[in-house]
Amino acid sequence: MALAHTILSLLSEGSLSGYDVSKRFDEGIGCYWQASQQQVYRELGKIERQGWADFETIPQEGKPNKKVYRITEQGWQELVRWYVEPSEPTRIREDLLVKVRFGYKMPREVLLKELQHRRQMHLDQLSFYKEKEDHFKSMSNPPIDMQFKYLTLQRGISYEVNWIEWCDSVLSFLASHPEIGQANE
Repeated sequence: MALAHTILSLLSEGSLSGYDVSKRFDEGIGCYWQASQQQVYRELGKIERQGWADFETIPQEGKPNKKVYRITEQGWQELVRWYVEPSEPTRIREDLLVKVRFGYKMPREVLLKELQHRRQMHLDQLSFYKEKEDHFKSMSNPPIDMQFKYLTLQRGISYEVNWIEWCDSVLSFLASHPEIGQANE
């Protein structure tokens, strides 16, 4: 997926400033797509130059003027063109998997520390997603757009749960094999 299409999908829900788009990445779609604020602003400029969005400048007192972007008809056409293309799974590039793969040749304590650190990171993210899930579950008869947002949140929750379970599995394996990694320390 291109960052441009992710931003266009956000603009399809309504006009947003660059700051608002960045916030959506942090708060809403971060479980499946990451982008820094600089990447968002750079991509918004490209989207605007391609004619997929335009903006209105809003003067602000004591601050720089704010650009509020909205998707254009050409942007809708591009979003639909992209939407009908088949999607492919993203290839995994994960340092921790390489470290575990060769964990039997490395100091045990280093791998244990790394696994515990990663497990905690995923626990923290899961906690954040669970708070969001509580909000969705508290809604009676939520609108359809919220139901679709909840579907993506559920995938993020599953992703974090899977990582935690995998870390636990590796930690359990290491606990049952105390000889691994001792000779190399």
